[in-house]
Amino acid sequence: MNKNKNENNIIERSPVVVIMGHIDHGKSTLLDYIRNTNIVEKEAGGITQALSAYEVLHKDEEGIDRKITFIDTPGHESFSKMRERGAMTADIAILIVSAEDGVKPQTLEAKKTIDENNIPYIVAINKIDKPNANIEKTKIELAENEIYLENFGGKIPVAEISAKTGDGVDNLLSLINIMAMMEDFKGDKNQNASGFVLEANLDSKRGIEATLVIKNGLLTKGMFVTVKDSMCSTNIMENFLGKPIKEISFSSPVRLVGWNKMPEIGNEFQSFDNKKEAEKYISEQKKIFENKPHEEVPENPTEDKKIIPIVLKADTWGSVEAIEKEISKIQSENAEFKIVQKGIGPICEFDVKTISSPENILVVCFNVKIDKSAVDICLQKNIQTYSFDIIYKLTEWLTEEMENRKPKVRTLEITGRAKILKVFSKMKDKQIAGGKVLEGRIIMAGENRIMRRETEIGKGNITNLEKNKTKTKEVEEGTEFGMMIESKTEIAPGDIIESFYITEK
Repeated sequence: MNKNKNENNIIERSPVVVIMGHIDHGKSTLLDYIRNTNIVEKEAGGITQALSAYEVLHKDEEGIDRKITFIDTPGHESFSKMRERGAMTADIAILIVSAEDGVKPQTLEAKKTIDENNIPYIVAINKIDKPNANIEKTKIELAENEIYLENFGGKIPVAEISAKTGDGVDNLLSLINIMAMMEDFKGDKNQNASGFVLEANLDSKRGIEATLVIKNGLLTKGMFVTVKDSMCSTNIMENFLGKPIKEISFSSPVRLVGWNKMPEIGNEFQSFDNKKEAEKYISEQKKIFENKPHEEVPENPTEDKKIIPIVLKADTWGSVEAIEKEISKIQSENAEFKIVQKGIGPICEFDVKTISSPENILVVCFNVKIDKSAVDICLQKNIQTYSFDIIYKLTEWLTEEMENRKPKVRTLEITGRAKILKVFSKMKDKQIAGGKVLEGRIIMAGENRIMRRETEIGKGNITNLEKNKTKTKEVEEGTEFGMMIESKTEIAPGDIIESFYITEK
């Protein structure tokens, strides 16, 4: 797989940097400024919902252009797996914190991920141009959460920036270069490329494509790349700008098109000089996997719950992961969502052809369309499809669907109890009796049940209700009353009349 190692081939490599932090603290805006493009306006709802990698050049103190690869990760809590992938791939992290909002839950989650991956990091305090910015307060909050900055009781480098105006961004890039030189990242161009899969998706015209970040070695046209049992040639190889390339080396993102099956994101990739070597490696990996003991599948703990099936299709596996996480958080005592089919790419004929109960299933699309053939089948079977492009909108809708679709529990609510003191007459099913309200109130419009020694013996409807020989619609606690009740059950002195109504929850 790899060529012979030679010390002369081991050279300095540029850092791979991940930007992490709370939603809306300015990660995409910072990249936006650095790359002089506009990612934010293209994002649905202004939220980064996919993981991307970009290369930039920044001059160091000697005026030499230094390359930096940036990985942009979503800040929304739903995308934690994608952030973990970004941190696992990166050499350096930027923990971005808003000078307006201070430390937030995803700030701490990002810090935890950085610590777990044991990567050095720089804190960027953003939005210093805002009227409500409070840099000192933000530094105090960071210290309270054991993030100790330089000149503030610790050694973590810090840059005060405005991603919007660019103020302080050059200083941040310089800090990255300094940290990279201190860490002394190295790579060997004589090795075949290896690294990690950042993202994978299905393009309707080009097929399966994946974004990789090379951590070592060289990738050239004509080679083959494997991720577990997935394989792809490098015949269609593009840089982060989407331009065709013939070779690419460490620290760079690369897109490969034409995989034989969807590569698993977050996994390591290896590259080979020819297809035969790649197939041999895949065969060896399959044997290793087959010999591993499989985890026992636990018994179904939710067999008494109503299952609400979901067919889920999204633009990337990262989106599928995030949606799965959101779905798992929507809990109900007597119902649960279950993803029965998932994938990336548009809703196709196969996705809807086998649906037998269209009124029960949810067909959910996230950032993808529906093939015409699938549309025709949906019309024939009366299958509803639901499309979204913002994660929290999908979450809100699923929460409502859970409430609407879960089984309703009928609950009997007692409004009042009265004791029968005397029965005056009985004519067929109609009885005239007198009683006293023990608690609550007895109402003429409600339903009533007849209790004898704590046991229900029948039900009845009160057709006439009197208090002090005056007709009324209800009598309250402590009041004696007369009534006419329609019931097939013969009531007797000492029986209890309970007024109630049924609610569904």
